[in-house]
Amino acid sequence: MKIGITCYPTYGGSGVVATELGIELAARGHDIHFITYSQPFRLTGREANICYHEVPVTNYPLFEYPPYDLALATRMAEVAEFYSLDILHVHYAIPHSVSALLARQMLATRGKVLPFITTLHGTDITLVGLDRSYLPITRFGIDESDGVTAISSHLRDRTYEAFAVKREIEVIRNFVNCDLYTRNPSHVARMRPRYAKPEEKLLVHLSNFRPVKRVIDVVKVFSKVAAAMPARLMLIGDGPDRSAAEYLAMELGIANRIHFLGKQENVHDLLPLADLMIMPSEMESFGLAALEAMACRVPSISTRVGGVPELIDAGLNGRLFAVGDTDGMAAAAIELLSDTAALETMATAARRTAQDHFCASRIIPMYEAYYRKVIDASKIAGHGSEG
Repeated sequence: MKIGITCYPTYGGSGVVATELGIELAARGHDIHFITYSQPFRLTGREANICYHEVPVTNYPLFEYPPYDLALATRMAEVAEFYSLDILHVHYAIPHSVSALLARQMLATRGKVLPFITTLHGTDITLVGLDRSYLPITRFGIDESDGVTAISSHLRDRTYEAFAVKREIEVIRNFVNCDLYTRNPSHVARMRPRYAKPEEKLLVHLSNFRPVKRVIDVVKVFSKVAAAMPARLMLIGDGPDRSAAEYLAMELGIANRIHFLGKQENVHDLLPLADLMIMPSEMESFGLAALEAMACRVPSISTRVGGVPELIDAGLNGRLFAVGDTDGMAAAAIELLSDTAALETMATAARRTAQDHFCASRIIPMYEAYYRKVIDASKIAGHGSEG
């Protein structure tokens, strides 16, 4: 198949999933065309069967804000026509589904056809879409999509409840490349000394440091762990709450025990070094960071929100707490880090969960089947792909 993919290419869950999906599909022989305003950060530009098409946005004095959604729709139509795309897959409803709808209509006027799928990732529904000024257009974009997927049952149900959409929503959960995200003992032995001494435990947090990720709670949890045992923390990512986290770390006297690593492209090299992940988010529609860690045999101390319970079975492959319960999270971390056997059992269960339910080899065929279903249905309806 020839598949167009549009996402936000920055450091965030929806962009990561969209990019990894494209990489996996290309590895299976499909032609992938990314249509975004900049190259997705996890693309190297050297992958086979992948092309990147930039969306140019021109600033005119007339426009106070550049009309990105219109420029995107135009570029979608151009790429689809020139490369004979079979289907367009947009990630994050606003504004991508509406731009895809415009592209489909533009091509239809010339007798060409282009079905599109919208994948809902979370904040496009729970934050942006529920803004009254965006709710009607978000609902319209979802209902007019040829197919809609959500990354968790929670998000699907939340979308039905909040938007009363008519379109059926298919749940296709996030995935991880279990061959790439794994723990190699020789790699750990070589890399871990850069971040922790042999007697120190190593914790990790991975996010875009937005307020919803509650990175301040990560620092609070770690301060309690560090008071109980020799430990260090890797903070992977960057964003608006980084300076506040740095200030709190200095105030608590633990700044010299925290590695602020910023944005990292090869997180699969860093996650296996840790003993435990801390993910105290206020909301997670799925919890991709936790899944990536679990594949690397790193269990998570997380919050019981959104789609996280669909990934983490509390007490088996991780632990779950209420939002803001830093005392409970810290106590659980200390308990696990103090019991090597219990931690190893949980790490094994975490890896098994990733392998049994969330490996790319299991999830990507679901997307392929869904693409074919949507393409076939849209041919019958008369506004799908003829390719």
